[in-house]
Formats: sequence, C-alpha cells, structure tokens
Amino acid sequence: MTATPPPSAPPPASPSPAPAPDLINIQEFARVQLRIGKVLDVRDHPNAAKLYILDVDLGPEFGQRQLVAGLKPYLPPEALKDTLVVVVTNLEPAMLRGERSEGMLLAAQEGDRVVPLTVAAPLAPGSKIR
Repeated sequence: MTATPPPSAPPPASPSPAPAPDLINIQEFARVQLRIGKVLDVRDHPNAAKLYILDVDLGPEFGQRQLVAGLKPYLPPEALKDTLVVVVTNLEPAMLRGERSEGMLLAAQEGDRVVPLTVAAPLAPGSKIR
C-alpha cells in the first residue's frame, strides 16, 4: 500500500498591490505645457524662509516669467542660476506669500534630497517637452 502524502499547505498570499494612482488619459496629459526654461536670476523671497524668487527665460513665445520655488532648503542660489529646467507654463498664476508665481519649476524628491528636473543636452529656452 502506498502512503498518501499529507495535504500541502496553501501557497502564501502574495502581497496586495499598491492602490492604483489617479489615472489620467492622454488628452488630459496633453493639456500640460512643459517647456525648457533658463534660470536668469535667483533671489530670496522677502516673506518666506524656504522660498526663492526666480526669473526664468522661457523663449520668445512665453518670454521671461517670475516663478516662486520652495528650493531654498535644498540648493544655494548659484546652483540654480543659468540652469536649464523643466517648467509648467500653463499653470494658473498664484500669489505665494505676496509674490506672483507664473509657472512651476519641476523637481524630484528622494528622502531629504530635492533636485530640479534639468535636461541632458543644451536646448533653447522655450523648447517644448513632449
């Protein structure tokens, strides 16, 4: 007589997947205008310890704009000046602690480190990102 093997234990449950992010479709994404901007000047915000005011050249179509960015705790002004950065150009202007911000500089964060998004090769201010 052959022995019957004991019943095997059920396989361990796989970890639950992370919740799905809020998805957008390609038409919604296409509404966001991303352009290359050259940081011309960086100065301290007079009313906020963590904010800089940046003058950014966005090329002939958009001209020069003022952006307010919360990068002061992460970078000295000279690390931003003359840098080519990625800017959202069709964001509604906002007043941030009494200063007008006319776009948004994009940055990535990993832990305590924040790094502006830049480009791998020189491009003209105003170049479209697609």
